[in-house]
Amino acid sequence: MFIALGVPLLILPSLYDVSSIVWGLCIVVWSLSVVQGFLQNLAYGEMVTVFPNATGLPGCAQTVFRPKNESNPHDFRKFVGAFSAWCYWFAWCPVVAIFTMLIGDYLVRMFEMDLSGWAYLGLYLAIGICIVVLMYVLGSRGLEGGATFGTILAIISIVPIVIIIAGAFAVGMFDLNLITERMTAPEWSWSFGDFVLLFGCFALAQWSACAWETAAIYGPEYKEPGKDVPKALFSCGIICLFMYFFVSVGVYGSVGDLDVYKNAALVPIAQFVFGDFGKYIALFLLIVAMVLVIQTGFLGSSRTLFSMATEKNLPGWFRKVNKFGMPTNAMLFVSIFNMLLVLIVGYSGCVAESGDTSMTILSASAMGYCIANGIALAAFVKTRRSPEFRDLERPFKAPRGWQYVMAVMTVVQFCVWLPCLIYWSYDQSGGFMPAILGTVILLLFVPLWWYVQDHKGDAAADSS
Repeated sequence: MFIALGVPLLILPSLYDVSSIVWGLCIVVWSLSVVQGFLQNLAYGEMVTVFPNATGLPGCAQTVFRPKNESNPHDFRKFVGAFSAWCYWFAWCPVVAIFTMLIGDYLVRMFEMDLSGWAYLGLYLAIGICIVVLMYVLGSRGLEGGATFGTILAIISIVPIVIIIAGAFAVGMFDLNLITERMTAPEWSWSFGDFVLLFGCFALAQWSACAWETAAIYGPEYKEPGKDVPKALFSCGIICLFMYFFVSVGVYGSVGDLDVYKNAALVPIAQFVFGDFGKYIALFLLIVAMVLVIQTGFLGSSRTLFSMATEKNLPGWFRKVNKFGMPTNAMLFVSIFNMLLVLIVGYSGCVAESGDTSMTILSASAMGYCIANGIALAAFVKTRRSPEFRDLERPFKAPRGWQYVMAVMTVVQFCVWLPCLIYWSYDQSGGFMPAILGTVILLLFVPLWWYVQDHKGDAAADSS
């Protein structure tokens, strides 16, 4: 249950950008996205207990889509499972870059800095370097922590945002009319194009609102998966449903216009509630919480690369671990990758003034999340339909006929959410930067995977 406590913080990067299309309707979007999480996570909860040795969703997908012929190094089924893992990695890895830029935006608004161009980019890079160095040093020492430590970090991460939003209700800042009088943007007409943008908002919202899938992923580690998986799922889902409703209602009902503060949406609330001095304390705690979320993305994405290399879907270089058992090469790659993201998007937005922000990275990352979910849901359908898997023991079982519901969700991921997200990112950024960024990073895996399959012997030698 405590794993879910860090998930509501993932709403912060998209509070401003989504509100430019739908304002009060955002509350409905995020709430329904959590409900979508309920539907999907029931399937994931079953699948991970069927394959207890698999590593989360990527591991399940690689297990289900294993090659028919092991002698064929380029089997398409093996590639599908590997590509799902790569997409899932790209969904979580940019959390480091996204929240690095978000911390920069909050610092600028907190201290009312007059920064632009290279100075703003320099701030992003300085914060990014400090964060990745800290993450690498802590991670390489094996300080990922156990269940108790993880619980403490989760509680710390949720407390600041709860205090800030609750304060808005307590001091009378909240005004329901700010929501009811403006459910959508003024130019909203409920046309076909508007519905495409609305579905794009759903595709973006699931990146954060469905992220409590981690409760299902850890299913095989529970003492009694058949009983404990549904308890964890429903506990996490209820917490997230409340928090996403609570945060979105609090922000949109307390701030009439986010154009001034943009991504730093909680700054005006903290200032109104706690005053000029108190806001620094509240926002400092919020930044600490962001760093904890960054740690989750950093360590998790590093482990995913390590797992893929173990499955011989990435070069053996990623399998190297230090004396603490931490994948240091994978962590180094994650650090460099995120710094490049900050540099590219930061330069484009701050220096070239293209309008690109952390939302550019988030939109690209959400593309990977759509594909990863689509393949994982297809894997679940296959476990129910294929003679190879349908008779396997299921300590936890989703409702009867759930494979048909998930078949529909698979189509929704690929045929509705993904294309609508691409159009949404184009409409919001005024260009194809998010789509290009996402497409290039995702497709880079194709030649990389092909090369690894042709040089497995070399990869094994490299890892040793």
